[in-house]
Amino acid sequence: MSNCHNHQHCIDDALIAAQSICKQQNAKLTELREQVLLLIWKNHKPLGAYTLIEQLSEQTQRRIAPPTVYRTLEFLLDLGLIHRINSLNAYIGCTHPHSHQGNKVHQHNYFLICKKCHHTQELIDKDLSNKIQSLSQNFNFTAQDQWLEITGLCQECS
Repeated sequence: MSNCHNHQHCIDDALIAAQSICKQQNAKLTELREQVLLLIWKNHKPLGAYTLIEQLSEQTQRRIAPPTVYRTLEFLLDLGLIHRINSLNAYIGCTHPHSHQGNKVHQHNYFLICKKCHHTQELIDKDLSNKIQSLSQNFNFTAQDQWLEITGLCQECS
């Protein structure tokens, strides 16, 4: 990641977006939900649920049960505030959460994932999504979810 990157700006924007989306959806951004979202946004590397549990337990000085964290993650996923990176079984903040309102499925999002440091970059490409939909239709297949995770080496690791 570039040294000139203002990461606090990413975190602040994510929190403002979460507050706005929760207000629009008449959903409550509880303290725990906000804490999980902020932990996810601390860096550009996906975090697993058990890493989040450990970090939350350290912050709050009490044990956080896995079902509580999984419900929180599901809430954040449903509102389009985070993504699940399937290949890593981990979660990362969504860089464009407002573009998914009314559409639970993020249809145009793709991820470049560094195999060495796990830095993850979200990409949005409607042309690629349209091509996937077209190919699916050619085979009389109705695509409901689509995500593409491309692994390789980031600039720092290559």
